[in-house]
Amino acid sequence: QVQFVESGGGLVQPGGSLSLSCAASGSIFKGYIMAWYRQAPGKQRELVARISSAGGRNYADSVRGRFTISRDNAKNTMYLQMNSLKPEDTAVYYCNNVNYPGDWGQGTQVTVSS
Repeated sequence: QVQFVESGGGLVQPGGSLSLSCAASGSIFKGYIMAWYRQAPGKQRELVARISSAGGRNYADSVRGRFTISRDNAKNTMYLQMNSLKPEDTAVYYCNNVNYPGDWGQGTQVTVSS
């Protein structure tokens, strides 16, 4: 059973923008804190941003002010708007339930390079 499908990644120049989407199974989305994570080559997966069911948001210091997390509970979908992208944002981006994590999806590759 596929629980998360991430999409929207791609190749972008430094300073550019991308918008990611995460389609989730309803049973693991509604009412839960959800988050975007990323994993760069050779590094551990890290939490990028998280959002409560009511819309409360938290961000990693490295992305605060540049990334915006949002969710549409009616569509079981979460989003990540990424602006002012930097080469160090290059990673595979994943979504998951924070407190009751499900199986990781395939992720979506974000590459920031000139």
